[in-house]
Amino acid sequence: MKNLIITSIFLICAGSCLSADILMVTMGGTKSHKIPFWELAKGLIDRGHNITFLNGFPSDFHIDGLHEVTPSGLVEYIQNYTNWDLVGARMLGEMPISLWDGIRYAFQSCDAMLEDAETQALMNRNFDLAILDGAYPECALGMVYQYKIPFMYINTVGFYTGSLSNSGNPGSFSVTPNFYSSFTDNMNILERAMNTAIQITSDVVHKFVMACVYRVMKERLGNHIPHPYDISRNVSFILQNGHAVVSYPRALNPNVAEVACIHCKPAKPLPKDLEDFINSAGESGFIYVSMGSSVKAANMPITLRHLLVQTFARLPYHVLWKYEGSAAEIDDLSDNVMLSRWLPQQDILGHPRLRAFVTHGGLLSMYETVFHGVPVVTMPVFCDHDVNSAKAELDGYAIKLDLETLTAVQLYKSIMKVIHDPQYRNAARFRQRLLLDQRTTPLETSVYWTEYVLRHKGAYHLQSPARNMNWLQYYLIDVAALYMATIYLIYFLIRRFLLRFDVIRSLHTPTKAKKL
Repeated sequence: MKNLIITSIFLICAGSCLSADILMVTMGGTKSHKIPFWELAKGLIDRGHNITFLNGFPSDFHIDGLHEVTPSGLVEYIQNYTNWDLVGARMLGEMPISLWDGIRYAFQSCDAMLEDAETQALMNRNFDLAILDGAYPECALGMVYQYKIPFMYINTVGFYTGSLSNSGNPGSFSVTPNFYSSFTDNMNILERAMNTAIQITSDVVHKFVMACVYRVMKERLGNHIPHPYDISRNVSFILQNGHAVVSYPRALNPNVAEVACIHCKPAKPLPKDLEDFINSAGESGFIYVSMGSSVKAANMPITLRHLLVQTFARLPYHVLWKYEGSAAEIDDLSDNVMLSRWLPQQDILGHPRLRAFVTHGGLLSMYETVFHGVPVVTMPVFCDHDVNSAKAELDGYAIKLDLETLTAVQLYKSIMKVIHDPQYRNAARFRQRLLLDQRTTPLETSVYWTEYVLRHKGAYHLQSPARNMNWLQYYLIDVAALYMATIYLIYFLIRRFLLRFDVIRSLHTPTKAKKL
């Protein structure tokens, strides 16, 4: 009876005594960065934790128990920054985001956030743990240092390895494609050379960007703030938004867990208007088209809009198209197309009559594609879209198209091919089976490790000593130099010894008398 009472008290405490105040922060420039945080927040709230979520996007809905803080200065900055035509730039063969735009975002958004009154008020609160976006954690690291609390990452960009590397996790350039590239993990010598050059260049640029961010941090938080690289090495745990099935097999340290598809859910019934539209197509089914949250379809060039309209008109299927503009903007829209500013994507992807998904190749969309076993046609735009699409094409469930050379005929043939060639759907369902075959769900894994860090006051015993090594030490360049110096010294000493021995021997060897 005594043991039963103790066990009952322990179980009760497991859900309540561990209740913690947790701060979540994402500085991501697109709303998709919020989605993994929302899912983890809901899981932690169910466990009795209090969650405060700092981000740059006002919430469209309410989650019980979640306190969202959206500093007006950060919101305004992101809105102005993201007023872009990504698709148009890609179609012209230009960089969708210029190098300067990529550099300035980190320190300008940091300044906009830290100077805001809502952020400053938040600095006066106490928290037990911080969970930061691993894609842009540096500015928030200054806040974490002020709180003197352990912190974790959700690495929202699954192919980004910067946060992993800073924590001492191995990331060989030979098998780890840069997230801005279109390489896979099977690269030839030229691709490995290019991948290495891209990665080294990115690292150099990142160091310059961090110098700018550090300057902002010191201005806003004080000169006592360490460099963000120094703070980042002390990360307790990383929830990596990846998985060997949908990204690549990787060597991961004990303080890293893969949680790809933390947001994925079984499909629910669709609203009546959508279901009626799908049913009107009969057994032929329908196509779903979405360019995600970061790429606004309404901002696309007129030429691409006409190309899509022409293609959809030829298809013997109905088309659900996520389009943020008005139908009046589109000429000659065929009756088989239905537009909507918002669509329940996972409920659509899980619908039995869906035949194919046409998308930009965003990470979360590609994970949902595998989760629901749907073949896909991708049109990458920027950031990690190319590398996501390259992996999907390598795995056999996608066709990747290039916006710069795209034609209506090419798009039509690609859609028809992924529908009628069974290898694409078979490959998608094979990946689906692999992804779903896990001991626990990604959410359960995330909640477990979050509470593990709380229980063990930062779980610093999981950290790798490699986090404190520079690249010369990590890759044993200093050891190689030591070996070379030692070998040369031994060679030098032996040579001196032999030379001296020859001199001594010549002095003690009698010379033969010359013959008369």
